[in-house]
Amino acid sequence: MKDRFNFFSFLFLLLSIASQAQNSSDNANSETNSPATININVDPNIEKLVKTKFSENNKDNYKIQLYYGNLNKAHAVLSNFNTKFTDWPGKIEYETPNYKVWVGNFQTRLEADRALMKISKNFPHAFIFKPEK
Repeated sequence: MKDRFNFFSFLFLLLSIASQAQNSSDNANSETNSPATININVDPNIEKLVKTKFSENNKDNYKIQLYYGNLNKAHAVLSNFNTKFTDWPGKIEYETPNYKVWVGNFQTRLEADRALMKISKNFPHAFIFKPEK
């Protein structure tokens, strides 16, 4: 999220500079009546870098954990969740020695918070986390 903010801040800065240059050249052009041009040379690898960065960010989406413990109870919790909520996929993950019920694959923390508000009515111990994989 911080990287996106930095990227968009940088992009805004570039656009502001270009706009300011355009405005100053417009003022100069109105006096001299000559057309102004702005050439911005961008390395073609920048677009690749931006795509790679955003695809890497999508791997670290937020999830909601409903339960951890034994396998039978995990299946019961997941089944209960699936009957009440169809908007978000759920799955059981194993981490020695417990099974965990994870739901959703939220792009932003805001999306996860909105889902948690609905889910926590039926699963009060649910919480948001970001998997470390």
